[in-house]
Amino acid sequence: MTLQEGQRVTLVADLRLGGAVCTAQDGPADEDTVVGSLSLASGTAGTVERVDAPREREQGHEVREYVRLKALLDDFGHQMPPASRRQLEEQVASLEPAWTAHREHGPRVTVRVRLDNGFVLDDARADAFTPA
Repeated sequence: MTLQEGQRVTLVADLRLGGAVCTAQDGPADEDTVVGSLSLASGTAGTVERVDAPREREQGHEVREYVRLKALLDDFGHQMPPASRRQLEEQVASLEPAWTAHREHGPRVTVRVRLDNGFVLDDARADAFTPA
């Protein structure tokens, strides 16, 4: 499912927003201040204002470590002593499930949606919405 600008959408699940609040023109004065939370019910309707280009998901520690160790193995593994190479291969193999899971998710599409109640969700995951 691909969302488009101007399309009517609804939330697919309840959302709870929490954290610091600041005015749109100012940055947060005290980032540690939590002022409360806001809940939005599934089915809350709105209009897509912007669809952002797909971008890669953030890599967790295990994924970054897999990439680093795999590159090391590919570039220098043939020069390593057999025991060191075997140990590195085991480390890479133990991290491979995290890498596979990361790759299966693919790039993430985000949207800006103006909800009918006046709230704006910016940089929200597109899969949090369904066409109305």
